[in-house]
Amino acid sequence: MKPLNQLCRPCIWRLRPYSSARDEYSGHEATVFLDANENPYNHPLNRYPDPLQTEVKMALAKRKGVRPENIFLGNGSDEAIDLAYRCFAEPGVDNVVAIEPTYGMYKVCADINNVEYRPVLLDEHFQLNAEKLLSIVDDHTKLVWLCSPNNPTGNDLDEDQICEVLRQFQGLVIVDEAYADFSSRRSFRFRLDEFPNLIVLQTFSKAWGSAAIRLGMAFACADIINIYNKVKYPYNINALTQREVLKLMADPIKPSCWVASLLEERTRLMKRFAELVLCYEVYPTDANFFLARVSDAQRIYDQLVAQGIIVRNRTRVRLCENCLRITVGTLEENDTLIDALKQMQL
Repeated sequence: MKPLNQLCRPCIWRLRPYSSARDEYSGHEATVFLDANENPYNHPLNRYPDPLQTEVKMALAKRKGVRPENIFLGNGSDEAIDLAYRCFAEPGVDNVVAIEPTYGMYKVCADINNVEYRPVLLDEHFQLNAEKLLSIVDDHTKLVWLCSPNNPTGNDLDEDQICEVLRQFQGLVIVDEAYADFSSRRSFRFRLDEFPNLIVLQTFSKAWGSAAIRLGMAFACADIINIYNKVKYPYNINALTQREVLKLMADPIKPSCWVASLLEERTRLMKRFAELVLCYEVYPTDANFFLARVSDAQRIYDQLVAQGIIVRNRTRVRLCENCLRITVGTLEENDTLIDALKQMQL
């Protein structure tokens, strides 16, 4: 890995971050707050939230088995994705490399930040080839994006291939594990000490059933986290979200039960989907969704929409021609989908 000051944009490395009123008194007990021009009425919503989410990070560190200084919290994982560009990729100069197909926000953020985006096609099994990916890396490649389990394909990427990229690439490797709670593979967040160029993304939107609160996590070495904290907006995580996530983590059994139920239902739904005449192939998955190749994805999608059933049509995505992406819902929702698809075969 190159020294971090060579990977970071020079303007960001030199940046003196905004110092909020709450940053400046940090570490002292206080009962009278006359520092932040807040309204003294309408407690507790009148006060700015903790800019570094200290209480949440302490609870999360215990839950995730990492140190608090290795955690960044963002307004969804999308904030952590965008910050990677803003911190490390010089617009109009640097580039990033990503697998294809994968989560679309990596390219959207590259375009927004005027950073060249270099996609590398997966193989016919939706797997990564490290040598192929590394062959298009150059001196201006700052980031590599790897989503595992991948979206929209659902499968875990080969762990040895990910490690090969981490060992050989001199920049930062972001492993997006948004769906990791549905996979049996051990998270890469436990390997931060082994790979100083690793950033791992996770989220409360999937297994924790909390997409509405918009809370994403990035795990990395403390030096990378410090750069993220320099650039983020001062109060990026609101107080309502911070309180809600503390409530969620106080009852960790519930999300585990949700995951177990979804995994059981995933098996049942995939089996029933594979039995449909219009289904040509159901691909293996390690997520809470699966990809299926069908006879006519656009026609099937349109007919489902007409019945108020929404799946994702991925037919315009490379390697996913005539494929639908199906999220695992409740038993009743899944049965409604299968019944509707059966009617299309008549």
